[in-house]
Amino acid sequence: SQVVESGGGLVQPGGSTTLSCAVAGFSLEHYSVGWFRQAPGKEHKEVTCVSRPEGGTYCADSVKGRFTVSRDNAKNMLWLQMNNLKPEDTGVYYCAESHYTMTVITEDMYETWGQGTRVTVST
Repeated sequence: SQVVESGGGLVQPGGSTTLSCAVAGFSLEHYSVGWFRQAPGKEHKEVTCVSRPEGGTYCADSVKGRFTVSRDNAKNMLWLQMNNLKPEDTGVYYCAESHYTMTVITEDMYETWGQGTRVTVST
């Protein structure tokens, strides 16, 4: 299995950007896939949003109403639309595949991780 993120970069506070996640080696339609972020200086990653195979989604309170996760199972692609970005959204964002169909929000429940893509929210 392979997961590759793209997008990100430098964004001004209040701005928007979209991250993409391409998966290979497994069919996206079977599993939940999550977007995590690791803030500068933090050891662990925190979940932002999770997309379940039946189409349901979950987003953490810190990003709810600002971030939206979506998927295209036929294309094996996942996206994270990030709006009204804040400096505290700065970090490396990772896409990860689980072997669950439910919402899972901890790192250890995920099997395959991408290399991450950096988002910096700053003037």
